[in-house]
Amino acid sequence: MAGNSQRRNRRTSNKKGAQVGSGGKRRRSLEGKGPTPPASARKGHVKNRVANAKAKQAAARRPAPRRGGPKGTAELVVGRNPVVEALREGVPATTLYVQQFIDNDERVREALQLATERGLNIMEAPRPELDRMTNGLNHQGLVAQIPPYEYAHPEDLAAAAFDAAEDPLIVALDGVTDPRNLGAVVRSVSAFGGHGVVVPERRAAGMTAGAWKTSAGTAARTPVARATNLTRALESYQKAGLTVVGLAADGEVELQDLQVLDGPVVIVVGSEGKGLSRLVGETCDVRVRIPMPGGAESLNAGVAAGVVLWEAARRRG
Repeated sequence: MAGNSQRRNRRTSNKKGAQVGSGGKRRRSLEGKGPTPPASARKGHVKNRVANAKAKQAAARRPAPRRGGPKGTAELVVGRNPVVEALREGVPATTLYVQQFIDNDERVREALQLATERGLNIMEAPRPELDRMTNGLNHQGLVAQIPPYEYAHPEDLAAAAFDAAEDPLIVALDGVTDPRNLGAVVRSVSAFGGHGVVVPERRAAGMTAGAWKTSAGTAARTPVARATNLTRALESYQKAGLTVVGLAADGEVELQDLQVLDGPVVIVVGSEGKGLSRLVGETCDVRVRIPMPGGAESLNAGVAAGVVLWEAARRRG
């Protein structure tokens, strides 16, 4: 009899099993999606492309906010003698790494004492870790870490001088790649009352541990600015009323005859071998030569800058 069969799994109804729900898809498809956005906001529309192009043009015309120069990179001073010398000269290290179970000699003891007096972080590390940090250099169990140098903006140097009611006295280095020369120039600028040093961002020495050491600590109070383009930085100084004086062996004026050193001035020093680059030389308002009766062909950047800075300080009284 239909509907009364005793056979297992026999179908007794025409209805199928449980139906899978739509999960609300049908209900949501009936919901409104809001008003149609304007053509300028619809991706791919002609008016949208025109609006995006106008926005890009406006952003390109808008002057970018002036910031300080780019930061340098962190540096490691490696080896017992270099670490001790750096700490003696006031190089702004932040951390002293000391190898575990290091042989304790007078250099290690002095490094630990100086680091403690200055409040540096002192970290003990196994030799393999120091080997990895220094890429296998002979660290002798001592490594000092120096943070990136905070470069000033070139315009800040002149602004600080004007704010102090002083005529700016700035040195710009063109193609000087030896950090020791940079440190010597910083030291001379500090000694003779200058307001800072400008270096190019590329193909030039930066404020490394070597520059800090040569500056004998004066880099802590004499700002160094980094210019993306040295020629444009010099042109900006000219617009601010500074005279750009370039040092050159074939300069048209001798130092003792130069009449602008008692006013706002930028002294540009080139490398000992190549001198001033062509564009920088053409940007200078005047090129001056240092008389050398002894017959030397040239002076390195540190010595040349020191001579002119001394003359400028003498005339400024």
